[in-house]
Amino acid sequence: MSTTEVSLEHEAANSLLPRRIVRNARHNPLAASGVVMVVIFLIFALFAPWIAPQDPAAINLPARLDSVSHGHWFGTDELGRDILSRVIYGARISMLVGSCVVFTSLVLGLVIGSVAGYYGGRIDRFVNVVLMNAFLSFPGILLAIAFVAFRGPGIFNLVLALSLGGWVGYARLVRGQVLAVREREFVEAARALGASDLRIIGRHILPNIIQPVIVQAAIGMAGAILAEATMSFLGLGVPPPTASWGTMLNDGRAHLFDAPHLVLFPALAVMLAVVSFNFIGDALRDYLDPRSQIEAGL
Repeated sequence: MSTTEVSLEHEAANSLLPRRIVRNARHNPLAASGVVMVVIFLIFALFAPWIAPQDPAAINLPARLDSVSHGHWFGTDELGRDILSRVIYGARISMLVGSCVVFTSLVLGLVIGSVAGYYGGRIDRFVNVVLMNAFLSFPGILLAIAFVAFRGPGIFNLVLALSLGGWVGYARLVRGQVLAVREREFVEAARALGASDLRIIGRHILPNIIQPVIVQAAIGMAGAILAEATMSFLGLGVPPPTASWGTMLNDGRAHLFDAPHLVLFPALAVMLAVVSFNFIGDALRDYLDPRSQIEAGL
């Protein structure tokens, strides 16, 4: 094939990509809206110092508990701090903690689940029956509360606490997928050719089971954001005066009736973030399923 033909094929593929994106957005508007909201939150997280209209920690007692106005679009809290600025900065904490928790849990789940599913036998029985069930016997949020209460608040401890029980779901999913793939013909062929176990798992098994893991990670991001807000609401998240959606909810619950905007806007931010990632996870499940693509004609 000549260079001209290759370039023409690349141009044709690039021209079809926007059409495919538009077609998928029309087919699943909820996923498109979820992507838009996630992009907005990511922009808030990355460019918060330039987007926030005021310093989120600046105290202005004469303006405390002001309602929505031109100077404060989301009002002010009990210390006169601008709620819009704190919501924007809170996106930074939620996105950072959520992505770190998902990444840590995903890595642990991939390693432990792959080893258990590939080798089977006593290793699989120990991981599946003893280790996973031991972590599943306690609620994940209870383990996180106990860990942070022992270690102290902070982003690093919060990520470790939420990852402590978050890896089990990924490990179980990966283990089940590896058990179904490890006896396939291409794995047997690689083993017959003398490939090492690490190469077989990394080059032949994981690429064929990664699709459901990606879906689980997208949905897990929603759970991580909600868990971070819960921990911050309980006072076990990032220490003040760092802005966090959960901390804002905790500060505003005492003024729920006389200043409901203190609770409304951070709660709305948490809801939109969680719903957006759930929409994306559902869309990825349909998009990565070949049967769904055939039925949709994509």
